[in-house]
Amino acid sequence: MADELVLRLRLDDAERRALRGVLLGARAAELAEVKRRGSRLSFGYGSDSARETMGAEADDARRKMELVDRLIAALDAAG
Repeated sequence: MADELVLRLRLDDAERRALRGVLLGARAAELAEVKRRGSRLSFGYGSDSARETMGAEADDARRKMELVDRLIAALDAAG
């Protein structure tokens, strides 16, 4: 079961742009991690257990990236 999280921030235009920039930076970092882990997996680096760990870490980075995407969408929808 998912809980709803409601955040309230008073932001002026400059703060809103800065927050969006921070979120885009976080998204880029997670995307880079997904690509790095995915490349290592596709090239077959490491043992079977290491590849399982890399797969789990790539899934975690993908999940974080999707959460940041949702935050950016909510910020954009708010104004």
